[in-house]
Amino acid sequence: MWMYLGLLAALFLGLHNLCKKHAVQGNEVFPVLLGTITAGFILLLPLYLSSRFSPEYTKEIGFYIDPISLKVHGFIFIKSMIMAASWVLAYQALKHLPITIVTPIRSAGPFFTFIGAIIIYQERPTFWQWIGFFLIIFSVMLYSRIGKKEGINFKKNKWIFAIIGATFLGASSGLYDKFLIQYQKLTPQTLQFWFCWYTILILLVILVFTWFPYTEKRKNFKWRWTIPAVGILLQTADYFYFKALQDPEALIMLLSAIKRSQILIAVLVGGVIFKEHNKRKKLVPLIGIMIGVFLIMYTS
Repeated sequence: MWMYLGLLAALFLGLHNLCKKHAVQGNEVFPVLLGTITAGFILLLPLYLSSRFSPEYTKEIGFYIDPISLKVHGFIFIKSMIMAASWVLAYQALKHLPITIVTPIRSAGPFFTFIGAIIIYQERPTFWQWIGFFLIIFSVMLYSRIGKKEGINFKKNKWIFAIIGATFLGASSGLYDKFLIQYQKLTPQTLQFWFCWYTILILLVILVFTWFPYTEKRKNFKWRWTIPAVGILLQTADYFYFKALQDPEALIMLLSAIKRSQILIAVLVGGVIFKEHNKRKKLVPLIGIMIGVFLIMYTS
């Protein structure tokens, strides 16, 4: 069951990535990011209020937000800092790179999660799962060669380093999620609500120094319907992902890889919508990544 929940998370993440590309194009990144997280927080706020004023009903429908200790608040704040840094890097890269380049690089995230899962959680992969992960990494290298044809030098372009950094931080957050869900026994909605709250506070601090004081930057900001859509789709994807993680049998290394199937939406649909180049050539490494995901899913 947890694998199917992972596929649902991948579906909403793929749609989330398409909306995100539209939201940041020619726009100020930090206020866009704040808008998306705020939209997710507003989506979850009724659940928090219902948990405080009508706890029995909220428990009955399965969306009760539990009271948590100060220590657990600290754990969630750490996750917020990790993901805020990852998103800032990822949004900046997405603003300057084609979505069909950014998304495949992000698909290398399961490799970092894979290594962490072995070292931290002692998850044991099979031979074919090793093959699957190395196939994903090799396919991403193929994308780098295609990217050069679009004027993107993978050794000198700072946005490439930004998306690699975002990928590493995102993978670290994925490993941390297992600790929060399985070891701290947090429910998905409890983690999501407080995560959004602390991330908003972090982003407001960043904006105080980088956006609010500058009139020109504020004028350049463009509100788009995709900004709240990104937040809503992300929280929906995270809910299914955290529900999958609640299963004691769920392996974070496999779940992380399953989420990479979002690349189908980003490359096939996104390439058409944003009219990006070399779509046919990108299908070759795309197939390699999907075969890698298949090996990970079905050779456990």
